[in-house]
Amino acid sequence: MIIDSFFKALAQCGDPRFRHVLFKGIGLTIALLFGAYALVYAGINSLVGAETTLPLIGQVAWVDDLVSWGSIVLMLLLSTVLMVPVASAITSMFLEDVAQAVEDRHYPHLPAAASVPFLTALKDTVNFLGVLILANILALVLYLIFAPAAPFIFWGLNGFLLGREYFTLVAARRIGMEAARALRAQHAGTVWLAGGLMAIPLSVPLVNLFVPILGAATFTHIFHRLNSRVATV
Repeated sequence: MIIDSFFKALAQCGDPRFRHVLFKGIGLTIALLFGAYALVYAGINSLVGAETTLPLIGQVAWVDDLVSWGSIVLMLLLSTVLMVPVASAITSMFLEDVAQAVEDRHYPHLPAAASVPFLTALKDTVNFLGVLILANILALVLYLIFAPAAPFIFWGLNGFLLGREYFTLVAARRIGMEAARALRAQHAGTVWLAGGLMAIPLSVPLVNLFVPILGAATFTHIFHRLNSRVATV
């Protein structure tokens, strides 16, 4: 079921609505990262100033430049780590469009799905973003301690988070949040395994930016398969 759903989603990657969501997510992610750097840079300049007094040395004018260049290097490193989680979280605001595109093609008999209010989607996005960033930063410690198992830790962690988020997102449109969580808990293994499949491309630069869209499309198929089983029981 998971493989079939994945290839159905992959076959629809050329859908214009998929590309539209992708470009919006990437654009907002880049804007957010630049905005974060601008705030950090402004904060450093306000604290350090043009000249700084150092013990035993006196006034120096190069600390500001050193800290500024250091902040650029730091933000580049953090961007490498956080680009995917941030893009995933921001793109999740628009994944309803992806789910609808899948349903229009493969499930045209369905009635209109309940629309998620913008403030609710924004709140969920902020929460998901916080969890993703915190989890991936904490996981850096595990990567160092268990270096040979780092890829599996990465896939397992992000697979769990992606599966949890995307399945709930697409299911809630059809059966409500409480029922979506109950269905996810009932099929936790399937959801985690499918999320792991989505997490593997996260290791591939550029390809990883398309993961949220592919994930939402795949979980739309998975949801309808699982929900139809429940309906027939």
